[in-house]
Amino acid sequence: MLVKAKTMFTAIQQQGHYPGFMSGRDYRVGLGEGIKSLSPVNGMLLSQCTSASSEQMEQAIDNAQQAFLQWRQVPAPQRGEIVRRFGQLVRQHHCALAELITLEVGKIHAEAMGEVQEVIDVCDFTVGLSRQLYGLTIATERPNHRMMEQWHPLGVVGVVTAFNFPMAVWAWNAAIALVCGNTIVWKPSEQTGLCAMALQDLLVQATNNTEAAQWAISSLCCGDKGLGEQICMDKRIALVSATGSVAMGKKVAPLVASRLGRYLLELGGNNAMIVMPSADLALAVRAAVFAAVGTCGQRCTSLRRLICHKDVVKPMIEKLTSAYQSLVIGDPRSEGTLVGPLVNEKSYVAMQEAITLAEQQGGELVIGGERLDAVCGDGVYVKPAIMTVPANAPILQQETFAPLLYIVEVESLEEAIDVQNNVPQGLSSAIFSNRIRDAEVFLSPAGSDCGIANVNIGTSGAEIGGAFGGEKDTGGGRESGSDAWKQYMRRATNTINYGEDLPLAQGIRFE
Repeated sequence: MLVKAKTMFTAIQQQGHYPGFMSGRDYRVGLGEGIKSLSPVNGMLLSQCTSASSEQMEQAIDNAQQAFLQWRQVPAPQRGEIVRRFGQLVRQHHCALAELITLEVGKIHAEAMGEVQEVIDVCDFTVGLSRQLYGLTIATERPNHRMMEQWHPLGVVGVVTAFNFPMAVWAWNAAIALVCGNTIVWKPSEQTGLCAMALQDLLVQATNNTEAAQWAISSLCCGDKGLGEQICMDKRIALVSATGSVAMGKKVAPLVASRLGRYLLELGGNNAMIVMPSADLALAVRAAVFAAVGTCGQRCTSLRRLICHKDVVKPMIEKLTSAYQSLVIGDPRSEGTLVGPLVNEKSYVAMQEAITLAEQQGGELVIGGERLDAVCGDGVYVKPAIMTVPANAPILQQETFAPLLYIVEVESLEEAIDVQNNVPQGLSSAIFSNRIRDAEVFLSPAGSDCGIANVNIGTSGAEIGGAFGGEKDTGGGRESGSDAWKQYMRRATNTINYGEDLPLAQGIRFE
């Protein structure tokens, strides 16, 4: 499978390494063993390279800045044509790209294919957006004047992505940034260099026989967190879009703010789902299982807390336990597998520590948590776990990036919403109820305080058309659909006087 995936890019095929630095068509293959990418599937060495140097990052940013001066003047529909061509190339290599995601992240085939589809979908969305970057005409109090607003390209966008969505999250940022007239410098997770190189290579191909081929509209720098810090500190980076942990976001924000730069943060989730007495329990169970164990619990939108009304908590536990017992855990490349591996040993240790803490705080393990040895090479495979915990357990305040689901019992909708909102994070939330009042209260100002609030659908699986992001410690950023594009542009308010007088606003006379 790895050989099949590698045929997409000659540099890997010839060298057996991936490049630490690529800008436009300049592929500089890093030789050495500075960064090793091990497959979560079986522990196999996939790639290795030296990190891009600080000097190479400096050059990438400079190239991007110079390219921006040209790219910003290309009409937006023409910029959209580059994105359309890129999306078409992704379609052609859909399966091979999904194989790379499986190898580098450990996602099962269906989820990997779904992530590549997200790349395609956001390209389609953005091509349409390239003809809709509209401003407003605004009523003015002055006669013979017209007031309007325009949206202009912002500059160089620095994109820092996490391991769990190595293609989709970059595409959410890159496709929109490019159509908005910006250029990109990308620092991916050290774990997913092959995925990054594949997309960079396809984007370069998309510029073939176009004017953009001579510009570094996208640069890729693989390396450690030092490169990310360099992006944060460089004044030429107009916007830093960073996806990762809350701890990472708390480092990024002050670095960018210290130079009064813009940042867009997509951080931790700690998501909750409320189940009320009127809920369709079969539907709720299906939603909870996928949300809790999909990607082996390693999504920012994964379900962490299941808040059940006292009248349904017992049947929900019974149904979930039965569903968990039927889960097929194993090699994500195998047909029928539903749960693949954790990304590494560190994630397994964090999961075990969280289970121990929860037990010390009054929690009880219902099912799961055991490690499955000898599933596939040196991959880290675990049984997804369910625990019952008190509503006041401190463990509920933290997000464990693993398939660990806490069940909390409550007596009312008001208590359920209080429990849900009483955490630092605020990304995704859901309620299962067939009472319209429950749903409307949950969606009201007095309901969920999350950026995503769903009714009778789980916490994961957001569509491209809606703005994606969360509140509080989740960072407040919005990516992908709706009007998220405005974060990648600068707004200019224009007033035009087509008369012969010079009236001032607010009726001021200065004569």
